[in-house]
Amino acid sequence: MTVLVYINISKQVGDPEHVKVFATTDAAEKWFEENDPEGVACEYQVLE
Repeated sequence: MTVLVYINISKQVGDPEHVKVFATTDAAEKWFEENDPEGVACEYQVLE
């Protein structure tokens, strides 16, 4: 399983808007369209 992670560098660490984690590409794309069209998320493997 993987997740997509977006980090908003204009927010401070600990701010709820600093990091977004998306379970699917569709969820990430929808959020980016509405909130940050220029943003990018990187895909990471979830360790079990």
